[in-house]
Amino acid sequence: MTEQSVRESVTRSQFTIHNPDDARHFMRIKPVAGTVRILRDGKVLAESSRAVRLIEAGNDLYDPCFYLPREDVRADLKPSAKARTWCPLKGHASYFDLPGGPAEIAWSYDETLDFAAELKDLVAFYGNKVVIEEHPAA
Repeated sequence: MTEQSVRESVTRSQFTIHNPDDARHFMRIKPVAGTVRILRDGKVLAESSRAVRLIEAGNDLYDPCFYLPREDVRADLKPSAKARTWCPLKGHASYFDLPGGPAEIAWSYDETLDFAAELKDLVAFYGNKVVIEEHPAA
């Protein structure tokens, strides 16, 4: 299936985006009511009150993932050598390394599909490489 045909055949119902080629693959993007903080070795890498939570099911039910605006990322992330990847629900992702830290610590969808535009240029961190804190709104 081409990228154009994916764009034309994806359905969205009640805020859930479905993969037309696999009914088991869907996602939901929701704003976070509060603050999300990303830490590595006690150092704050990112902090935002404008984060979104992505909940996705595919071959499995994936752990929720937080995406934060790039402006709220304090860490000096560098582009990773990892090749861009493609998701039929989100688009093309690029990866980032943390200098002096782990490779491929974060990723971003810099080229999203129309229905995933809410994720464009937001940054997500791998939960097994950082500590993610969610603080509810006061």
